[in-house]
Order: sequence, then structure tokens, then C-alpha cells
Amino acid sequence: MSYSVQNIRNVCLLGHGGNGKTALAESLLYMTGALDRMGKAVDGNTVCDYDPEETKRQISITTAVAPLEYKGCKINILDTPGSAGFAGEVVAALRAADAAIIVCSAKDGVSVGLEKAWKYCEERNMPRFIYISKTDEDNSDYNATFNALRERYGNKIAPVVVPIWDENKKVTGIIDVLNKRAYEMQNLKRVEIDVPAGKDEVITEFNDALKESVAETSEEFMDKFFSGEDFTYAEMITGLRQGVRELSLFPVLCGSAVNCMGSLMLMDYIVDLLPNPMEGNYHKATRQDGESEEFVVSPGGVPTAFVFKTVADQYGKFSFVKVLSGEITSDMPLVNARTGDSEKLGRLYEMRGKKATEVKTLSCGDIGAIGKMDKVKTGDTLCDTRKVVSLKALPFAEPCYQVAISPKTRGQEDKVAQGLARLNEEDPTFTVVNNAETRQMVLTAAGDIHVDVLVAKLKSRFNVDVELKEPRVPYREKIRKTVSKQGRHKKQTGGSGQFGDVWIRFEPNFDEEQLVFAEEVFGGSVPKNYFPAVEKGLREACVHGPLAGYPVVNLKAVLYDGSYHPVDSSEIAFKTAAQLAYKAAMPEANPVLMEPVGELKVTVPDAYMGDVIGDLNKRRGRVMGMTPTDGGEQIIEAEVPMAEMMSYTIDLRAMTQARGSFTFHFARYEDCPPAAQQKAIEAAKAMEEE
Repeated sequence: MSYSVQNIRNVCLLGHGGNGKTALAESLLYMTGALDRMGKAVDGNTVCDYDPEETKRQISITTAVAPLEYKGCKINILDTPGSAGFAGEVVAALRAADAAIIVCSAKDGVSVGLEKAWKYCEERNMPRFIYISKTDEDNSDYNATFNALRERYGNKIAPVVVPIWDENKKVTGIIDVLNKRAYEMQNLKRVEIDVPAGKDEVITEFNDALKESVAETSEEFMDKFFSGEDFTYAEMITGLRQGVRELSLFPVLCGSAVNCMGSLMLMDYIVDLLPNPMEGNYHKATRQDGESEEFVVSPGGVPTAFVFKTVADQYGKFSFVKVLSGEITSDMPLVNARTGDSEKLGRLYEMRGKKATEVKTLSCGDIGAIGKMDKVKTGDTLCDTRKVVSLKALPFAEPCYQVAISPKTRGQEDKVAQGLARLNEEDPTFTVVNNAETRQMVLTAAGDIHVDVLVAKLKSRFNVDVELKEPRVPYREKIRKTVSKQGRHKKQTGGSGQFGDVWIRFEPNFDEEQLVFAEEVFGGSVPKNYFPAVEKGLREACVHGPLAGYPVVNLKAVLYDGSYHPVDSSEIAFKTAAQLAYKAAMPEANPVLMEPVGELKVTVPDAYMGDVIGDLNKRRGRVMGMTPTDGGEQIIEAEVPMAEMMSYTIDLRAMTQARGSFTFHFARYEDCPPAAQQKAIEAAKAMEEE
């Protein structure tokens, strides 16, 4: 059935890995009758973790969509991964959602995952709830978690649901602060109970705090509050709803997904307080003339849909879309704003985990999937020809963790490349480059877990085993002294022989990276027609330097003398002679290795500054400056040799408890210090011996 835009809620679950997002989604599905039995991550049978890698690892790797129906509303739950390695999935889900529920565990308090989720929401001005999970488990402490949230984010944190404890500090039920009612769970059924003795004061205190928050949402409410009048229930909901939309209020709810405590109340508040798609995220769109404009979500507008995720697995290819205007139907022709091509839509589906249910239409504000759209990519906008606009691309973080990837069996390179290209369709957050210079295929991903999952998928889906190595560093070599040498090639066999003889001066040339070839030959000692052969011989020789076999740069070679034989001289003889001169001159020309140096920008909380700078010094880094950000963080800018950055993703994560992030780009080549040069030469020798 099709829902009107006012009756749709798109909500993403965010938070640290292991805090119970998938379990919460499962419990919401069960309580609304979308499931007849609840699955568990441990048993590998939850709706949202359906990928074989997720069941194996018992963590979420991709964002799953789980729609449910409650009180005449359709709620699309987007369950996102908590691991930093899959942050791209979170970015995509945030684009499709209109509000977020940040799940934090009553055992862990304010974790890194919560901080990151909060930051994502702040950047997007996204309304949010906080749901404190696992309140009934051993060693959980609701109060400590709530107080930590208050301390961190101030009085905007408003409790609307609080737990009930027994004398052993065990949570037995929950209280709805707004309605002053209490509930407990009996065999996964919600049962209303009397408010326990001694809890009235607590409820009144929290209820007064809510009223105060509501009063701040309008002048009229403020006057009413100060004149001592009570708010009606409708006014409380209106005020809370406005506070949530204006980000002056962040309701805190709690519960336990395992026994579904608090799940129905969470859905009541999703329906009552969270924005519908017309009130949700604002979208920036670029028109065909290049001008940008606010995109207005409207049911009466021309059809427009944004592709926020692609799944290409054994079930086929699905393009997940959020309909932002009008409605779409299967077989409808729409224009892909990126390519300008007209695309006929395939079949439409409502997705619940991996289960696809075919539907005739997707209405404005809803989320669904289109089948078999081969040319459509994540981030594309599908529009009506009457209004072609392209919505802002998904702001994926730049991947920084590099590994060289190769097949275990020789000759399967194409299979690896094709497999990665297919995986890249559904996960655009990694890149693959064939580095001709180091003769390696380099995979750049978000981190080691991300790489691990990609390797496992190559094996399971494309049946190819790969091995990973540290990428080689593309060093260069240059000379620092001018040297002249003779190269003489003479071979006499039966019949005509071979003869070429050259004198070449090799000198440093810092103006030009490529080899510069010149000649100063007098009196025809080397005939002109052999000059190209000499140059060709030198260009081929320059690919291998004298120290470690890396390309030689900043070199000028001047042919200034030589001799020839009218019968035996040939182009091949002069080419060989030039290479002999090169081999003789290079070791004497004071050669030096040059290493690539990159510009590094690390963003870290102030508390980790000392550790990060100390570590950069150990990596031969030069700190160039620091810039404070608004959020109590510092951006450290430094120049660091590429050879020292191979494990930085993992090391920074360890140093900053995963709070730090960085970008690193090649800047230039610099002379290698003696110790680093020796290490690189030894590594090159070892590689040759392999």
C-alpha cells in the first residue's frame, strides 16, 4: 500500500559497533508484526544482517533497510554499521533518512561511535533521539550514561522514557515521563502497571524539565509556562515536535531490544515527534545550467529519485532510492542527471533486509529499490525530463589505507580486477589503481577490516584467492656529479661485425625530470643517423638506476665524441655502446635515492595532540602548522615520507581510540637520508632475489 508523505518516517540507527542497533531494529519489526519470531546476531538470523560476511562476523557491514507499519505510518528503519571501516554506508543512510536514533549502551556510556554519530548529525542539522540500550543487562548503568550525555551535550538532552529499578538495581520496567505511565514486559508483551511507590517525585522532576523545554519553543508557550498554567497533551507534543525539528531538544529513550522493552514507546515517539520527509533533510540540487537551488520535497512535483545505495549480489542488482518528488512506477522513463541518458525503470521493490517484495509504485518520501538498472550508480539522480537536476553527491571520506593485492594463482589478475570492479559498484568507498611503475595493483580502502571483507567477498563471490602485501614505494634516483665515460661495443663474428663507440657526459639537470639528450659532436666522429639510436639506448637504460634499480630522473646526457666503422657500425651497436657508457658512469656520479613525500592533514581531539606529534617525529615528519576547529579538535599539517605512512591508518586509530582521521597526498620527491636509503636498497635487493 502507498503512504502519503505525512505518514512516512525515514529513520537511521547510528552508534558504536555492538551497541545493539540491529537488535533494536529486529525488536521493532517483531513488535509491529512484521516478523513472527525475533532473530539474533549470534544465530545469524536477523533481518538486517543478511550478508554472509555479516553472519560470519556477527557485525553489520552494510546499511539494511527494514520498513514497518505502525499506527497508520510507514517507518523505514535504516540499520547502519558501527565500525569506522564502513562509514561510507552511514553517509549513504544519512542522506536517505530524515532523522536519526543514536543508540548507546547503558554499559559503555559516551563511546567514540556515539561522538561520531553526533558529529554526522550536527553537520547535517539532523533531528535525533538518543536510545540507551541494554538497560536490563548486568553491569549496565542508565544513570551514569544519562549523566555523561547531559555533561557532554547540555540541557538539550531531554529524558522522555526512564527505567524502573527494583531494590537490586535491576531494571524491571519503564516509565513514560510525558504521560506519567509505567509499563513492564511479560513474555514480550507490554503490560501497563501502577507507577511504583517513590517514583512520583522523579517523574514530576523529569516532566517539569520537559515542560521547560516545551516552553522554550514559542513565546506563547513561554507566557503560559510562567503564568503557571499546565500544557495540554497536544501542546506538549507540538512543543516537543518543534524542539526536535529545531534541534533545541534531543529526547532520550531507553529499553532492551532482547525483551522488546521500550520498543513500542520508541515507535510512538518516532510517529509523534520525528519529521516526515517534507520536513526532513534539505537537499541542494544543481540545475542543468550549473546554478544550484534548494530542492523542495513535494508529492505533487515531477518524479525525482536519488540513488543512495547499490547492491549487486547473487540476488541481482538493486538500486536503492529515496523518492524526493512525485511518485515513480516501474517502466517509467527517467533521465539520469549524471549521464543525460534516458533510463527505463525496472521493477520496483520494497526491501526488508534481503527480502524483496514487488510494488507497483513508490510514493514521495518513501524508500525502495529498482531492479536491474545496469548503468545507474550510487549517487545518481533520476529525474523527469521536465526538470533535470542533480542532487549533491554523497560526501564519502577519502580512503587512506593502502595494500597491494594480487592473486595467489598466477594468471588470475583479470579475475581479481573484474571482481573488485563489481564490488566497487556497491561500495564506492574504495579505489583500485594499477601502478605501472611498481607493477602492483593497489587497493585503497577505509581500514584493515574493510580490506578483510573485500578479500572474503572476492573468495566467496568470484572464487579467487588473493594475497596482500605492503605497497612498494616508487623511489627515484638521481646523480649529483658530472661524469664522462666511453661506451665501446665491438663484436667480430663471421661476416659483418658490430661496432659502436661513444663518449657521453652525464650531468645533473634539476630543471627537467625526464632525460634531456643533447649532442656536441664535431667533424662527424659519430654520424647523425646514429644519434636517435644513442638516445633510445639511454632512455631505456634510465629506467634502472645504479643504486636500487629505480628510474633515474633529473639527468642530462651529452654525446660529444666517438668513432664508427663504415661497414660494421649499426643502430643496435650504438644503442648498446650508449648503455655501456651509462652503466660505467652512473656509480661514479655520486648517485642518491629520492623518496616521495606527501602532505598530511590529521584531525584529532586536543587531548591526543602530544601523542600524534611525537609519532610524526618518529616517522621523519615535519609539522608545518596547526589549526583549531570549532569542535575542540586540531588539524595538524605535516610533510611525511610516503615510506613511513604504510601503517598510519591502524596506528592513528590506536593512538586516538579511533577519534582521529587524516588525508595524505603526494607532494614531491626529496633526497633520502642515508639510513632510509640503505633500507630501501636492501628491500629492492630482496625483491629481486624473490
